Amino acid sequence: MASIALQAGTLWWREIARFVRQRSRVTGAILQPLVFWLLLGAGLKASFRPSGMPEGMNYAQYFYPGVIVLVLLFTAIFATISTVEDRREGFLQGVLVAPVSRTTVVLGQALGGTTLALIQGIIFLLLAPFAGIHLDLAAIAVTTAMMAIIAFALTSIGLVIAWRIESTQGFHAIMNLILIPIWLLSGAFFPAEGAPVWLEWTMKLNPLTYGMTALRRGLYLAEPSSFCAYTHFKPAAAIAIVFAIAMFALASRVARRAAV
Repeated sequence: MASIALQAGTLWWREIARFVRQRSRVTGAILQPLVFWLLLGAGLKASFRPSGMPEGMNYAQYFYPGVIVLVLLFTAIFATISTVEDRREGFLQGVLVAPVSRTTVVLGQALGGTTLALIQGIIFLLLAPFAGIHLDLAAIAVTTAMMAIIAFALTSIGLVIAWRIESTQGFHAIMNLILIPIWLLSGAFFPAEGAPVWLEWTMKLNPLTYGMTALRRGLYLAEPSSFCAYTHFKPAAAIAIVFAIAMFALASRVARRAAV
């Protein structure tokens, strides 16, 4: 176990060090979702009120948790694309020559991407008061935990793709084709209530929907009266955890079978 922790920890630290040297990734991962929130939130809050929300809640407040997940999503894309670059530069082949299991390699990569996403998500969480959301310590703790779970799941999905794709162009195309629709259908942009039946069921079958639900619930722990009637927190959080574990298991399986 100590050996596995050292190996995974080394790869985790490499992801952190590389991120520090590429500050443009911070700009892309935070500013782009921030622009979406400011423009869409300001543009729609006067004309759109999600179904089931209490009076007084505007679209900017509803959209805010979705933008947090969007920050995590962009970071997952930027973090896992390094796997494609490592393969092209020969670093990944060098790691796999060492007596390190591919599951450990995937664990280090997933933890690195999760840490980066969590840091940027926490930074964006500081804007909650500007969205009209009051946070207490319990809300911060629960929200942070859910961000970590969601980030781990999204990073693992990125690794599933990155271990099979050989070009950065192909990686971006596949990731956008998969992750953006998953995000849109998670309740981040619009609620399931009021949507066509087929779309509502698609959203209910989307595992990220439950991570979004638990995250949204955590944000409003300090103001339970401001929250609408979504599914309960515990089942939603449990589904999100199972989803994250399943995606990591799939990434590990893909990595073990991938030809590098």
